[in-house]
Amino acid sequence: MASVDVARGRHDWLEAGAFEVAPGVHRIPLPMPGDGLRAINAYAIEDGDGLVLVDSGWARPEAREALESALAELGRGLADVRRFLVTHVHRDHYTLGVQLRREFGTPLALGAGERPSLEVLLSGSNDRQLSRLERAGADELAELIRSALETEPAEDHYEPPDEWLDDGAEIDLTSRTLRVIATPGHTRGHVVFADEDNALLFSGDHVLPHITPSIGLEAARTDLPLGDFLDSLQRVRELPDMRLLPAHGPATASAHARAAELLAHHEDRLDRTQAAVDGADTAREVAGRLGWTRRERAFDDLDVFNRILAVGETAAHLDLLVARARLERSVVDGVARYREA
Repeated sequence: MASVDVARGRHDWLEAGAFEVAPGVHRIPLPMPGDGLRAINAYAIEDGDGLVLVDSGWARPEAREALESALAELGRGLADVRRFLVTHVHRDHYTLGVQLRREFGTPLALGAGERPSLEVLLSGSNDRQLSRLERAGADELAELIRSALETEPAEDHYEPPDEWLDDGAEIDLTSRTLRVIATPGHTRGHVVFADEDNALLFSGDHVLPHITPSIGLEAARTDLPLGDFLDSLQRVRELPDMRLLPAHGPATASAHARAAELLAHHEDRLDRTQAAVDGADTAREVAGRLGWTRRERAFDDLDVFNRILAVGETAAHLDLLVARARLERSVVDGVARYREA
């Protein structure tokens, strides 16, 4: 039998199993490789004699085993999953669903805004941020990725979904209705699922309780992903407040409270980014002047993946500062350079 989700220590949400977060809704942490995020929450929603899962996990053996074990606690199996509702196309959310569809035929649904990114991924032409890193003046990181791609095996975990979900669509289950709400920013097609009758928000990576989501790490990035993200946070605040059911971290009481914190964080980060432009003019140089994570770690102390994220985040903040007429941007020899407006 599943356990009830109880707020305890900061990292207790990583414990394996199925945890009831609301009547008929169970949080299932699925492991991820590395020591960063460490796990993703899938949410199993009871739907008649079957289940609907919000997010599926990463297509890795340990994630599948954890999902099978958690479903067994509910007296269910993988064949009882009728549908995957996926918040966005990142592999820790989407690819286990693709793998299980091949075996069980379980339909996958994904936000319609993810179509451009998925088309790039399926074409095999995704440069894994290479051109953006070069535009940001981070040639050393681009070279590291280029070298890794020469030996990295090709992935076959991406396929189109069975259904593209439009903003505002309603998904009728046996005992509840989920409304699809487009929340671009973390990715251009990110969606959240609102169960307003039961005051539950399945927030994916849009609103996370302990960390700020990365912005614009995707195959087909928009021009102003941070602007999209801030607008999406405001949209969440315009909804009735709901219990926050995030993809990474524990369930928390108020989506509004955390959305407000994220908005304040990014306004502060915009100010700090603008100040760092004094003496630095590329996104790579500005990123090197800023602190990272809650510990304010130096850029050079980050691993390669997090340095890539840091450069992308910095570029997103710089571009929004240009859009707000607080900075000016020019492109010289393919590198974007910023200065005070």
